[in-house]
Amino acid sequence: MRRIAASFAFASVTVALFACGGSEPKPAPATPIAVAPGSGDPYVMSSASAEPTPPPSATVAPVASTPPEPTVEGPKVGEAAPALVATASNGTKIDLAKLKGKHVVVYFYPKDDTPGCTKEACAFRDAWAKYQKDGVYVIGVSEDDDKSHQEFAKKHKLPFPLLADKDGKIAKAFGVPVKEGYAMRVTYLIGPDGKVKKVYPKVDPGVHSDEILADVKAK
Repeated sequence: MRRIAASFAFASVTVALFACGGSEPKPAPATPIAVAPGSGDPYVMSSASAEPTPPPSATVAPVASTPPEPTVEGPKVGEAAPALVATASNGTKIDLAKLKGKHVVVYFYPKDDTPGCTKEACAFRDAWAKYQKDGVYVIGVSEDDDKSHQEFAKKHKLPFPLLADKDGKIAKAFGVPVKEGYAMRVTYLIGPDGKVKKVYPKVDPGVHSDEILADVKAK
């Protein structure tokens, strides 16, 4: 009888719990997440009040201006070439006055055996047969000393003389700017009459040799 009474009491408690909603508690409905309109997520509620966060403003660094090319203030086309008497690093005596009747190239360059200067010198070397055929005399000038010139000429088998302009007098006579011991890359083409035929203030070492040959033949 006691066992039957206990079972009856347990059943009564269970019924009472269901009647009072005592079953397993249901989870609370999820709170909608407010997002910016147009998010494209169908499972997230849009909110008109939400605004997208503006991207941080990009800071644009100022563009450094390129310094202007130095001005060549030497003789102009049609003017007499400066007097030039000097001994080259290979012992050749040079006197522009005695070279009348020939086209003469006087080219200034920054430094021996640097990439651009080597490219320029070797281009003259590779076209040397054409220069000789057209009777063109080539003279290279830089601030390097004779020893540097000798090593440079030997290394690259340069067939033309190089002048050591240690004091900058030759560059000054031709109006070629020199900065911190390096002459600007400038070339003068002097005609057979001893006058300047063309000035090249901005030289591209890769095409300069051919450019000069074309100008030698131009009337």
